[in-house]
Amino acid sequence: MRLTQEIIASKRDGRELPEADIRQLIAGLTDGSVSEGQAAAFAMAVYFNDMTAKERVALTLAMRDSGTVLNWDDLPGPALDKHSTGGVGDTVSLPLAAAVAACGGYVPMISGRGLGHTGGTLDKLDAVPGYVSQPDTALFRKAVREAGCAIIGQTADLAPADKRLYAIRDVTATVESLPLITASILSKKLAAGLHGLAMDVKFGSGAFLPAPAEARALAQALVGVANGAGLPTTALLTDMDEPLASAAGNALEVAYALDHLTGRRREPRFHEVTVALGVEMLLLGGLAAGPDEARGRIERAFASGAAAERFARMVVALGGPADLLEAPARHLAAAPVARPVFAAAAGRVAGIDTRAVGLAVVALGGGRVRPQDGIDPAVGLTELAGIGEEVGPERPLAIVHARSEEAAGAAAERLRKAYRIGEGAARGELIAARITERARA
Repeated sequence: MRLTQEIIASKRDGRELPEADIRQLIAGLTDGSVSEGQAAAFAMAVYFNDMTAKERVALTLAMRDSGTVLNWDDLPGPALDKHSTGGVGDTVSLPLAAAVAACGGYVPMISGRGLGHTGGTLDKLDAVPGYVSQPDTALFRKAVREAGCAIIGQTADLAPADKRLYAIRDVTATVESLPLITASILSKKLAAGLHGLAMDVKFGSGAFLPAPAEARALAQALVGVANGAGLPTTALLTDMDEPLASAAGNALEVAYALDHLTGRRREPRFHEVTVALGVEMLLLGGLAAGPDEARGRIERAFASGAAAERFARMVVALGGPADLLEAPARHLAAAPVARPVFAAAAGRVAGIDTRAVGLAVVALGGGRVRPQDGIDPAVGLTELAGIGEEVGPERPLAIVHARSEEAAGAAAERLRKAYRIGEGAARGELIAARITERARA
């Protein structure tokens, strides 16, 4: 064993760390023998000097092995998952997990809470009364086996080193480090014992990495490291220059997902991303011979109601109401104030600051300003106008759902500033690229 400061010095000086050094450092993070200062110094050294592909894989695997690693080999089908880098109106996980389950996959999806302007899948499911979003392992396994899918939050024993390192990165300006982002995301997915992973890497005004080139670099890093660590993975680069769904806010997005599952309403952009990710998951799991067959299976899962039935099973298995799909209004919280927000002048939506739309939901109480903040599940926005749509006296920018008229007024002002009304509106390509290990090479 080497002294921790010697390992840090090697990375500081730009040298490649052997796997043994990386494992020693991550073990020290987990058991507390590596100090906060040493962890911060290591993160900064990685930030400035990057890591080789070999180091990235070693770091990810060491973080995976810092806690429990699940195993799903006893299931009759492949364990598959999807991860999104986050955005606004991105509630794809809810219908997607159910559709893949209806096609013979098993989806033990471990999701996170909202971060900054982006919504969190776990916060959305917490809007469902009775739903146990952080069950013990036994209930998690039971739900996956019975329903084919279970969407839950990260437990304390999965990749605990990531939790400590992330907290240090957050206060040392090293969050943006590509090797550390990659290891943080993938260590949890690898700990979940998956057989295949589809990544949805966002770019655009509402994305964590707005620039397409940066998003592509992250997608390539994720795909390269995941495959190098033994987890078959592909990634799609998808547009977040406007909200993916016309709803943003926790209970409101659950209601939106239920409408999509039951066929009450299916918006084309949201449906296309959901189906495309489903195609990737079926291909990774060997559940379809090619993209056309995979697409047909996912589409039929929605059209037949099989996906809706799987989602209903998952909700019941994790303690939620049996009639959630049939009577969502009976169970999902509704804000006392709901009023339309009109643009200052009629015209066509030429552009949207999607991050600002997400922050409007946060300001309403639908997200966190501080980690300890509670979330109001009822507030948010619906009927959000998309790029290219005509808005005016008959078509508002959105409907704001708020606790008070004052909060609704403040959200309306934020929303008007987020929208640009003019001419020449053109949507970018929704799915800009598909990243595979072969494409990266």
